[in-house]
Amino acid sequence: MVINKGKIADIDSLEALYNDLNDHFAITTNYPGWIKHIYPIRETAIEGINEGTLFVATEDEIIAGSIILNHTPEEAYNQVNWLIDADYKDVLVIHTLVVHPSFFRKNIAHSLMEFAKQYAMEHSIKSVRLDVSINNKPAIALYEKMGYQYIGTVDLGLPYEHLKWFRLYELVI
Repeated sequence: MVINKGKIADIDSLEALYNDLNDHFAITTNYPGWIKHIYPIRETAIEGINEGTLFVATEDEIIAGSIILNHTPEEAYNQVNWLIDADYKDVLVIHTLVVHPSFFRKNIAHSLMEFAKQYAMEHSIKSVRLDVSINNKPAIALYEKMGYQYIGTVDLGLPYEHLKWFRLYELVI
């Protein structure tokens, strides 16, 4: 598996990944609570690529997963006491960690999370933060296994009842 910065040429494949993932969630358990054509969507990929913050994991030149790494927290992040006090230029925030269903159970999410940690270390980042729906048990288990510490639960202010509460996690680098 190779992880590289996303390119404009990846947008169609990323949109297909998002749609395939949401279709999978529609017939199984929708742990993250995502909604097809609401999030994640093509514009999520376009924005991440244009900002240089979206990274893709490829397996035999097929996009198996992606992650967005930036310095932009949700406003609700201000409601908790983080492990370290740092300006967000020194904090990496993880968004939109996705894995195509055909690559489930192949350590793609783990590899993308390891990449985020390595990226943070290479860029002298002090901590990595993220939010996750309280219903996303597989992701919560992954983050805790990887050493992320639970900080608190907040309402991100999304207009969907099933997406009211999110757990916040931090990994100090």
